[in-house]
Amino acid sequence: MPFVRYGVLSGTLHRHHRDRPDSQGRWFHVNLEVDAPAGRHHCAVDVDSHASAVGVRWKTFTLPAEALGPAAALAASPGYHELPRTPDSGALDYVRHPELADRSGILFTRRPPSWLQDLLELVDSRPWHAGSNVDAALALESILVPGQHVLVFGEPFDDDPDGDLGMHNVHQNQGDPAGSQWWVENGTWQDGATLTRRPDGAYDLFLNKFSSQSDRTDAAGHPVA
Repeated sequence: MPFVRYGVLSGTLHRHHRDRPDSQGRWFHVNLEVDAPAGRHHCAVDVDSHASAVGVRWKTFTLPAEALGPAAALAASPGYHELPRTPDSGALDYVRHPELADRSGILFTRRPPSWLQDLLELVDSRPWHAGSNVDAALALESILVPGQHVLVFGEPFDDDPDGDLGMHNVHQNQGDPAGSQWWVENGTWQDGATLTRRPDGAYDLFLNKFSSQSDRTDAAGHPVA
């Protein structure tokens, strides 16, 4: 089933740091510390696994505030905001949001052949990138400036053992394949992302997903061919 809770944290970036690499295969994160009225929030952004064949893909680009629709208005109200999983709530969906969706998805209702997909990504100004966890971390860190306003979309921590405020599942949350442990959490309009506001009011976006996740999904968020 989709997440019980989904929303966005609006606040000010205090600092960020990476997980310490280890040999246990844990998911590797860039950790954001975000100040909001309830306190300092810990936001864990997935940027690959230290010892897993399941890699991460990411993209960064800039959008004017108006292109984000209702989401941009939340910057004026710091704190955590619960979002209905609908197109007009401010929720994000990598597949369906007109400013986030791959352009090839607009042209094709089914995945194009691999050679054509590669060509489309070459001419697309917003291609997905693949690389190491360090590459992904560097891409995210390039848009992080302490004191900057940030919007972090994902699932709030409800059962953190340390009692932390914050967000996790800050990545695509649909398209996981049948048989995976995350299949049951697939859903539309519940994707995570990290947005930082520039001095001119525009937003830099960091979108991230796992290489095992499909970029074509049905109404339940499950992958389609």
